[in-house]
Amino acid sequence: MSTLNYVESPLCEADAIHTEVIPAGDGWIHLVKAGQTLRITDLEGNQAADTFFFNADDPSERYSAQATIRAQGGIYLTTGTKLLSNLDRTMLTITADTCGRHDTVGGACAAESNMVRYDLSKRFMHNCRDTFLLQMAKSGLNLTKRDLAHNINFFMNVPVTPEGGLKFDDGVSEPGKYVEMVAAQDVHCLISNCPQLNNPCNAYNPTPIRVTVWEARP
Repeated sequence: MSTLNYVESPLCEADAIHTEVIPAGDGWIHLVKAGQTLRITDLEGNQAADTFFFNADDPSERYSAQATIRAQGGIYLTTGTKLLSNLDRTMLTITADTCGRHDTVGGACAAESNMVRYDLSKRFMHNCRDTFLLQMAKSGLNLTKRDLAHNINFFMNVPVTPEGGLKFDDGVSEPGKYVEMVAAQDVHCLISNCPQLNNPCNAYNPTPIRVTVWEARP
């Protein structure tokens, strides 16, 4: 699968049923019904949107990076990628993408990883895993940290080195770039708008993103 599969959306924002700006470092959890379209927009460029999906009827079914990578034979996500669950079922399909590729191996920053990668003093910095857990606790959906698995990093650039390691490089997105996906089942979308200040994934400058939802098209 091409890692630079640019496709623009025909949808008009004026027709959306929900739109919301998520400030830098904040989180969001929202029901996206089967057939609805979800767009995530990088408003200022190079912002990482850590994203995860649960089946709304049975949260034990959730996005699986392993199943998704195995099915498409590649580690980067773009137009045409089917986001598969741990049951090998399609949760959503990426239908438009003006960024070109998205990471599904880098994971979410956490207190522990910040401390190990950067410095002991970074342990108490704001991080995506804590944002995920806070949103889950506030949702009333009876989700706990046991339900959280490996996430997608939309707009984030994590090349794999020839030795098999990971690099957190400058982002490849620009202001206004977006990724859009259609839900194949009712899902809860969980987002942490990454507050990372220690690597260049968001140019050391966390910025807002916008989420937009459209009703199913006939």
